Amino acid sequence: MSLCILIPALVGLISGLLGYLLGRMNSKGGDNNGSLSLQSDLDACRANTKSLNAKIATLESDLVVAKASANANIQSFAKSVETVSAGVATIPYNADLAFSILGKKWKQDDLKIVEGIGPKIEELYHNAGITTWKSLSETSVEKSQAILDNAGERYAVHNPSTWAKQAELAYLGKWQELKDWQDSLDGGKE
Repeated sequence: MSLCILIPALVGLISGLLGYLLGRMNSKGGDNNGSLSLQSDLDACRANTKSLNAKIATLESDLVVAKASANANIQSFAKSVETVSAGVATIPYNADLAFSILGKKWKQDDLKIVEGIGPKIEELYHNAGITTWKSLSETSVEKSQAILDNAGERYAVHNPSTWAKQAELAYLGKWQELKDWQDSLDGGKE
């Protein structure tokens, strides 16, 4: 009975010892190859990092050049806009002529000249940056309606479909045409 236990124990001890020795021999031979492989991987990573850093530096300098170029273009564009704006003839406002046709004194760019616009709606337009007859004449019906809608139900019921055209006639000084058209309108609506 003791022999039955002794033989498997002896075989296990011998197998363990052989496994240990074989493993140790393989680890010594593979250690040099493993460290060489790791060193080459590390060198490749360093080279890649150096390359990426060089690309980043190039892109950053390109960005600086592009920003400078964009700023120069913006300044050049702004100067050309100023030049064009200075060259555009503005239509002089003739308050006496407007009074003689409309029968009421109006200040230049008073948006209340447009039938359908009162002091409160004029204030809404001023808050939206629309302060002249010209700017109102260039405002779409959709934008006008959005300004009114955003102010609440009290203003949303107004119909701005003729306001831009009325403002254009005022801007152009076409007082008789404006008066005739306003006489046919009902609260600024056709």
